[in-house]
Amino acid sequence: MRIIARKTLRDFAESLRSSKDYRAVKSALDAWFHEVRRADWHGPAAVVRDYANASIVGSDRIVFNIKGNSYRLVVAVDYERQIVFIKWLGTHTAYDKIDVKTVKYGD
Repeated sequence: MRIIARKTLRDFAESLRSSKDYRAVKSALDAWFHEVRRADWHGPAAVVRDYANASIVGSDRIVFNIKGNSYRLVVAVDYERQIVFIKWLGTHTAYDKIDVKTVKYGD
């Protein structure tokens, strides 16, 4: 899968540099990136096969837990073109305040 954009993951991790979570979050995001880059998903069932705790929301949105359940990553997937678009990344507390179906990066 092609992931747009890795910079979003790096920037988020860097924003936590002074936090005790920095290393764990950076490591989790790096692992997620490398795993998803190698994935060949053709539908939500394939995602759940690889990530049993992922939540499928609507026809194209997926929520991944990062560092246990402390952080959430929301993506949109174009299965036909094999592209994963990062839509949102933040704490679980902030996640509770967004609309997963419509959130976009920068919200």
